[in-house]
Order: sequence, then C-alpha cells, then structure tokens
Amino acid sequence: MVNIDINCDLGESFGIYKLGRDEEILDYVTSANIACGFHAGDPSTMRKTVKMALEKHVGIGAHPGFSDLAGFGRRAIDISTEEVYDLVIYQIGALQAFVKSEGGKLQHVKPHGALYNMAAKSFPISEAIAEATYRVEPDLILFGLAESELIEAGKKVGLRTASEVFADRTYQEDGSLTSRREANSLIKEQSLAVNQVIRMIKQNKVAASSGKEISIKADTVCIHGDSVSALDFARFISSCLNMSEITVTKVSNFV
Repeated sequence: MVNIDINCDLGESFGIYKLGRDEEILDYVTSANIACGFHAGDPSTMRKTVKMALEKHVGIGAHPGFSDLAGFGRRAIDISTEEVYDLVIYQIGALQAFVKSEGGKLQHVKPHGALYNMAAKSFPISEAIAEATYRVEPDLILFGLAESELIEAGKKVGLRTASEVFADRTYQEDGSLTSRREANSLIKEQSLAVNQVIRMIKQNKVAASSGKEISIKADTVCIHGDSVSALDFARFISSCLNMSEITVTKVSNFV
C-alpha cells in the first residue's frame, strides 16, 4: 500500500459572505489549509473551522496569502522577501493561537494563490517562507508544489516537506501548473482527474499539456473547496483512492 494525504483549502468565508461546504468536505479530506484572514477568512471563521477540523481529526495547516480580499490572493504583488517573511509569521501565529486555544496542534503550512505560485519559481521568496515557518515551529511540515523551489527551500532550512500535486489542474513540461488564464488549465471530468492523481501517486508520472511525460512526487493531493462540485469530488476521489489500494491518511503520519 502507498500513502497519500488529501488536502483542501477551507475557512474562506468572510463576514456575511459564505464560501464552500467546509463541514461536509472535512469528512473526506485528511488535511485542511485554513485561510488566515489576509486573502480570505476572518477570526470567527478561523476558530469555527479549526474546531470542526479537530473534531474530525483532520490535520490543520496555516494557509497564508497576500492581503488581497478582492483578488482572493490570486494576484501577484511586488513584495520584498522581508515582507514575505513577516506576513507568513503573522498569519501562522494567528491560526496557531486558535489551534492551541482549542487544544490542538498545527500540522503544516501551505502558502496560498499568487504567493504559492511565486514561491514555486523564486528561491528567495521560498526561502523567506521556509525560514518564517521554521522560526515559528521547526516541527511544521511545509507544503509546496512538487519539484518546486519551495520544496528545496524547506529542505534547506531543515523542515519536513510535502510535495503537492493537483487533481483538477493540468501541468506544463517544467512541472508548473498551467495558468488559470489558459482554457485548458482545469480538468473538469472527475474520472480524468482521479486517473491523473492515481498515476502520479503510483507511477510518479504525469502527462504535461503538450503530451510529454514528466516525473513528479506526490505526498499530498489538493482539491479546491471553493468549487461548486467540491463536495462531490472530495467524496469521489476519496473512494477511488481507497479502491486503488492507496491509503488516505494525514501527511504527518508518513513524511
């Protein structure tokens, strides 16, 4: 049997604006990346999401992003590495306080959106994120795009890392995700998405948009909690992975 973690971005509601079916999705994932109030989320949502995740024995991660509610943290911002370091520490600390107050322990850190994409290619930004994570808690696991600079930076500072793959996204030959601006960036058919994931887990291979096969490592697979079909897909992928002799378990159990 081979192990895999299923993670999902949650806690993205804000004030009167409600997003996602977090409580139900938590039944089918093993790790939750909880928004920390910058790109989404607010204090009350953070507390409620932490409490639900702990009740369902789901690993909890801080999901720090750019301060960009209107753009949902998906717009690149010209920012110094010092600012990256500070905003990551600030957001990890905020979520960590809620986790501790509810009697739990933070499992991981996964940057969000544009910050995640920038870190995948920029070692200085990755290093700032990794160093901030390590300074807050050396036992935290750093999530990053498989084969990316963020994984390398995490290893360099002494963190455990989890190589992340995406169920519903297509890949480029360099291992990067196809831009959301491209028509073929998303895999909309659930069976095709699951087949891609199973192959990445069992064979460490994925077909790029060009058709070329590339190597990839999979420790955790991301599903998106803000999509309309998120709950159905979470249920479907969890079932398919178990039937394929793949053990779905928290990433802290095997990395």
